[in-house]
Amino acid sequence: MPELPEVEVVRAGLAPAVTGAHISGVSVADERALTRHNDDGRSFESALTGRTISAAVRRGKFLWMPLVPAAAGGEALIAHLGMSGQLLLRPPGAPPERHERIRLDLQHPIHGEVSVVFADQRTFGSLAVDRLEPTPDGAAGGSGDGAAVVPSQVAHIARDPLDPAFRDDRFRALVWRKVSGIKRVLLDQTVLSGVGNIYADEALWAARLHPETPARDLSTRAANRLLSEVRSVLHKALAEGGTSFDAQYVNVNGQAGYFAHSLNAYGRTGLPCARCGRPIVRVSFTNRSSHYCPGCQRQPPITSR
Repeated sequence: MPELPEVEVVRAGLAPAVTGAHISGVSVADERALTRHNDDGRSFESALTGRTISAAVRRGKFLWMPLVPAAAGGEALIAHLGMSGQLLLRPPGAPPERHERIRLDLQHPIHGEVSVVFADQRTFGSLAVDRLEPTPDGAAGGSGDGAAVVPSQVAHIARDPLDPAFRDDRFRALVWRKVSGIKRVLLDQTVLSGVGNIYADEALWAARLHPETPARDLSTRAANRLLSEVRSVLHKALAEGGTSFDAQYVNVNGQAGYFAHSLNAYGRTGLPCARCGRPIVRVSFTNRSSHYCPGCQRQPPITSR
C-alpha cells in the first residue's frame, strides 16, 4: 500500500497541473472506485463538472483537492490509493489506461488541457466528493495548502510526523498509553499517520527496537529516537521517489521510485543485517509480515519508565 512518501510524490506531481484548473469533464468507468463517495457515479460527475480546483493537499496516506471556495462548508475531491491506486497525468484524448476507473478532464489557465486518470488494479482505492471541516487546532489541514480545513473522512486521521503541526509530546503520551507492541502503534493512523509496514520496519531497525517491544515501556529517549528515525526514513524515501516493488506504485508520470534499493530490513529476509551481519528474519504480523534483525533489535525485558 502506498505510504506517506509515495502519496506525497503523487501530490507534488499533481499540484502544478491541478491548482487553478477548471474541471471540464468527468467520466466514471467503474463505480467500484467510488466506495468512499456517498452517492452514485452520476452524482460524482455532476458534483465535479464545472468546478475549479484550488490545491493538492495530503495528510498521511490521504490526498485531496479542495474545490473553490476552499473553506469550511465547502467540498473537496478526496483520494485514497488503497493497495494499487494510481493518479496519472495524461494528455487530452489519451487512450484509456489499463485498469482505468475514473478520468477527469481539466483546463488549466497556464498549462492548457490535461487529464487526471485514476487507475486501480485491485479496486481497493477510491475517490469521493467530501465536505471540508475546520481543523480543531487551527493549523493547516495538510501538506500543500495553508487552509485550516480537512475533509470529514480525514478528520480522524492524526497528523503525520512531517507535518509542522505534529506534536511530539502528544505522540509520546499516546505511545505510553498503549500496551501493544510498538510496531502496531506505528501503524495506528490515529497516533501518527502515513507510516505503513515498510517504513515501520525501517524506522524500528534504525532505532534498534524490536517490533514487539511494549509501547508503554519505551523510555523518553527511546520514543524520541524512534520518532527521529521515522522522520529520517520518510525523508530519505521522499528523496528517492518512494518505494516500488512492482508496477502498482508509480508517480503521476508512470515512473517507479527507487527507495527499495536503500531498505535495511523490509523485504530482506535471510540477507545480512547492514549493521551486525546477522540474517534479517521475517515473522508473521497480523495479515502481513515484520522484518527485523534478531541481533540488533532484541526484545528487552518489560520495565517501568
